[in-house]
Amino acid sequence: MTRYPTRKLGVYTAVVALGLVGALVGGLPELVAVVAPFAVLLLAGLVGARPPRIEARAELDGERVVEGQAIRFDLELTAEAAVEQVEVLVGVPAGLGIDGGPNPTALPLAAGEPARLGWTVHGRRWGLYRFGRVWLRVRDRFGLFHYETLVEAGQALRVYPAADALKALIRPHDTRATAGEQVARTKGDGIEFADLRPFVAGDRVRRINWRASARRGELWVNEAHPERNANIVLFLDTFAEARGATGGTLDAAVRAATALAARYLGRRDRVGLVRLGGTLEWLLPGTGPEHLHRVVASLLEADATPSYVDKGLALVPPRTLPPGALVIAVTPLLDERGAAVLVDLHARGWDLAVIEVSPLPFTTTPPGEFGALAERLWRLQREAVRARYERLGIAVVSWRDGVALDAVLEEVAEFRRFARHVRA
Repeated sequence: MTRYPTRKLGVYTAVVALGLVGALVGGLPELVAVVAPFAVLLLAGLVGARPPRIEARAELDGERVVEGQAIRFDLELTAEAAVEQVEVLVGVPAGLGIDGGPNPTALPLAAGEPARLGWTVHGRRWGLYRFGRVWLRVRDRFGLFHYETLVEAGQALRVYPAADALKALIRPHDTRATAGEQVARTKGDGIEFADLRPFVAGDRVRRINWRASARRGELWVNEAHPERNANIVLFLDTFAEARGATGGTLDAAVRAATALAARYLGRRDRVGLVRLGGTLEWLLPGTGPEHLHRVVASLLEADATPSYVDKGLALVPPRTLPPGALVIAVTPLLDERGAAVLVDLHARGWDLAVIEVSPLPFTTTPPGEFGALAERLWRLQREAVRARYERLGIAVVSWRDGVALDAVLEEVAEFRRFARHVRA
């Protein structure tokens, strides 16, 4: 794009103008004599000053990166006439880092010859960023004026959360009728052995268990569990978050949801998303790699926005929560509204598991005796909420910083193996 920078007065010009005004107002002819040579130089600069024509082209080498990865950002400048020096400043949003060269920097431009600058941009925190704002400043030969302009590249950069590849998963109670990798609890055609039963007319010969038949003196056949897919709904509680200098509960929740979505979609399950907090957002269950991009793009917009509105399941479209779906809630359990919604989900019959992102690493004990007492009461209140979930048969496991998510999922699976389902 071709830019005509905006002309602004330099410090020298302002001093001369103030000197002339002061001489005229104060009636000091000797001051006029002192300022006159500089005024002549200013007049010559005004006559000879020409705004430079600079063509700028900014390009970001990609649209998506993962936290910690780098991407190239290039800037090409071309001037119609020679410019002794152009100052360049690249705007870097919070959450991104830039290196590979000084910023700001300055360089000369020859007439008609493009000059190229390049930096390496790092994604420090997940999010959706608008990157590519570049400020240009050119000063005239005498330093009387400077010309400024803003280059808007307008390129969106998505920084995906750095999520671990999961090995463990939470097994849903119910599955769908279509093929997948979840071992169904029902019996049918499959490869996972379920039981033995006597042969009946119509059974396939290849299902006969010849060893058991020889031992019992009659034909017996193998029964198997079929491999099906399931509906998985990720529930993200964004009513509130606890945050410290190095991160917060929302960061951990988004990374966990990203890892879970990638793993379940890799197993051909249908994954949906509900973000309930200051704003309500949802994504209908879907499958495939493209759906993973949609899920992550929705997670990038997650924000713990304060709200006094008491949102409930009535606002969630029915298609977002299919019957029999496994709902995995990722929540810090900081807001009573989020805790109430989870109990409501359980009472309405959905298969529910809760991963509590512990806020304790991000909190500090208030000073004084009453501060310590308040913290103790707050911890007891959280224990009471978890105890209520466990009495209802809801698997709830606390996830602390430094603990692998696989270990948390294994603990959830162990709880669900022996838990008794109770209606609220």
